[in-house]
Amino acid sequence: MADQHLLAYFTAMDNQGGVIVKDAPKFDLEMYVANYKGRTRFDRLLLIGQCSVPLCIDALKAAIAEARRGKDVQRYRDAWECIRMAAPDEPEARWDEAWVTATEKENKSETQRLEAELKGYKNNLVKESIRIGHRDLGEHLESIGSLNQAADTYIKMRPDASTQSHILEVGKHVISIMLQKRDWAGVLANASKALTGNLAGEEHTVEQPYQKVVCGLAHLGSAKYYDAARCFLEVGDPSICQQHNDIASTNDIATYGGLLALASMDRVELQSRVLDNPSFRNFLEVESHIRKAVSMFVNGRYSSCLDILESYRNDYLLDIHLQKHVAPLYSQIRNKCIIQYFLPFSCVTLDSLNTAFAKPGESLQDELISMIKSGVLNARINTIDKLLVAVSVDARVAMQTEGLLAAQNYEKEAIERLRRMSLAAANLEVKVPPKAAGSRLDGSMGPLPGVGEIWLDEARRNENSVDTTMTS
Repeated sequence: MADQHLLAYFTAMDNQGGVIVKDAPKFDLEMYVANYKGRTRFDRLLLIGQCSVPLCIDALKAAIAEARRGKDVQRYRDAWECIRMAAPDEPEARWDEAWVTATEKENKSETQRLEAELKGYKNNLVKESIRIGHRDLGEHLESIGSLNQAADTYIKMRPDASTQSHILEVGKHVISIMLQKRDWAGVLANASKALTGNLAGEEHTVEQPYQKVVCGLAHLGSAKYYDAARCFLEVGDPSICQQHNDIASTNDIATYGGLLALASMDRVELQSRVLDNPSFRNFLEVESHIRKAVSMFVNGRYSSCLDILESYRNDYLLDIHLQKHVAPLYSQIRNKCIIQYFLPFSCVTLDSLNTAFAKPGESLQDELISMIKSGVLNARINTIDKLLVAVSVDARVAMQTEGLLAAQNYEKEAIERLRRMSLAAANLEVKVPPKAAGSRLDGSMGPLPGVGEIWLDEARRNENSVDTTMTS
């Protein structure tokens, strides 16, 4: 009976376009969630409960418990709706009306109290008290799930922010709201405004990991994989990043940085920015499979690299930031491996490619055709001999093209020289005065005047001479 409810639940999720992961991931759910704090814990638990068949019930139970520890009634309702369909016989599937009523009443009372305090602070005209009042009200609104009102309240702190630390605090609060709303452009704008322009020296060094993490997540959400990879690779010390596990954990930074670098960087950059990067090497220690995958690619063992990544696909599909990008990232990495494997050869048998990259019993031909059509792979397929043949550049055509370009450049330069000679013969050129470069005709120093200024000075001198003659 329980299996029937679970089947109906995931069938409904599949019809809604959700991602369904049937196999168990490699991580332990309790240890995975223990890496996070704040509101992201519930988001990750709910995502696992909606996508992972083996971990569905446990994740939804943990999401219910996490929601009840907070004050956001809507989050409890979302988790309850899921577990009610997936496991209606579980104790957590019973609606707790008493808790909901008490929490809503308490939230309303707390909101009114904070608004009254803020109104009193505004009447007293104490800037610091007004700033703290806006901060407390914003944090409360964020905790109960009113993200838009919380963002407006945080923004009202800016006129009363008198120090760099206050401006930084406002920026972090606003960025937290933007991350939850998946407003990636807003994240980048606020990170640039609050973190880059107002910090200097040691304070900038301390806040750099936070800036790199939020900018990396924003670029990842916008599918700018190269920019995101550079941000994650430049995060810095892992011990500092543990302070920001309400956004992402150290394991996430290692996974995001390595995977995005594999998809967007060449072999030289992978060696210098990932493997030889002393600061990012510390991150790779917590996710050793990412380091192995990058090393396999750099060393030309492409099939082993793809096998490692494929074994962790289920883990990445259950990541709140990475889920939507797993398919394009894996496709880009796979295309790079095929291209690098084929690059040293003029032709390769399709059987060898199938052995290296295709699943047992499947052919790589359709994938190669799509790569050729999209322009990713410069080759053609010989279906008779079952070969992938590189399209070589015709040396004769290349030489003729280069010669034609040289002739066109020579013709253009000859025309310009003839025009210069004609101007000199007609005495239309402006000659440089015999004095040193950088001095004017009147002896003053400065940049040389243009042609119009020379004519204007000459006209003024003629006018002055005429006035002098008339006066005499």
